[in-house]
Amino acid sequence: MLKKINNSKEELFPNDLEQIYFGMGCFWGAEKVFWSINGVYKTAVGYAGGETDNPTYEEVCRGITNHAEVVKVVFDTKIVKSIELLAYFWENHDPTQGMRQGNDIGSQYRSIILTTNNNQKLAASKTLHKYETILLKHGLNRITTEIRDLKKFFYAEEYHQEYLKKNPRGYCGLGGTNIKFEF
Repeated sequence: MLKKINNSKEELFPNDLEQIYFGMGCFWGAEKVFWSINGVYKTAVGYAGGETDNPTYEEVCRGITNHAEVVKVVFDTKIVKSIELLAYFWENHDPTQGMRQGNDIGSQYRSIILTTNNNQKLAASKTLHKYETILLKHGLNRITTEIRDLKKFFYAEEYHQEYLKKNPRGYCGLGGTNIKFEF
């Protein structure tokens, strides 16, 4: 049985798959982080966490929508758990930078986790506190990552989808803290 995903694009996925959404700076690099993970069924980039419907890239970049650039991760919980995806999220960007990641500055680059069920929300909160403790021991600042329920996700324009596959030398300012998440 397939379920219809309520988004601006229609997609069908097997019923036993879950979705979680991560904002960790530029969505090109964020999407690439999740491509190699066994159990990830599909990724897509788009906009979420803001107030306007059907935002464009230009509107998001101008800061008039409050949307973040996010990657949608569709995954099979029999193969990969949300806590494992959260570890990749924490390790592959700097969640202490507020409204930026490296040279990318603005609310669209903020660190955010948008969950689709209570188990994900609980895991996100627990891992935030655990990773923040680790970062503080290493002299970094407190985590600024938002954790919220997903309200709406809007797909980014087609040229953004799998951008770094199409443009392997494309810019990506995404970088982590080089501090491992400890389970």
